[in-house]
Amino acid sequence: IILFIGLIKKIYFAGTLSEFVDIGHQNISELKFLSSWLLTLCFTFQIYFDFSGYVDMATGSALMFNIVLPQNFNSPLKATSIIDFWQRWHITLTQFLNNFIYNPLLRSFKNINFLNSMIVTFFVFLIAGIWHGPSWNFILFGTFHGLGLIINHIYKKYLNFNLSKYVFWFLTFNFINISFVFFRTKESENIIIILKKMFDINFFLNDYFLIDKFFI
Repeated sequence: IILFIGLIKKIYFAGTLSEFVDIGHQNISELKFLSSWLLTLCFTFQIYFDFSGYVDMATGSALMFNIVLPQNFNSPLKATSIIDFWQRWHITLTQFLNNFIYNPLLRSFKNINFLNSMIVTFFVFLIAGIWHGPSWNFILFGTFHGLGLIINHIYKKYLNFNLSKYVFWFLTFNFINISFVFFRTKESENIIIILKKMFDINFFLNDYFLIDKFFI
């Protein structure tokens, strides 16, 4: 059953979404406000279904030989913080980074304090970015998540406002969605184009008027 679920995720959902993502990245200059957001959302779900799909396939195949692999995903897109996300997404990688890089580096400091732990956190996620591939877009991906985790820890330590979990989920999901722009787009100029179109009010107004004109 687990193997079958993984096949559906990988072939049907990820495979279908990848077609839209590829078309979008082949026509980046033609993206508008709505289409740029749609492109990034498609890739966010593509990478989730692709990654969790083949993990399910590996888990199911291993169980057929009575081998129990560790859990690697725990509904990561339900995360309500960046800290929570990395406790749910690619759990085995997070544990590896924690056990073999974060903890040894932190123990190397004479004084273990909040500042030192944040410095180590940032460095670890630079390594995590490079782990995905020797490319600037992966370094930017790791840097973005490293900064996100630092902000998240600062918030928990010094602010910690009591807001709705849905607000935290919305902020976290959009952070993750934006971070995957760096993961998917290798050319730095294309990263800038996509981000500008995602947050440019002029593109939003153009899309709005086009939709309005279409329905009228």
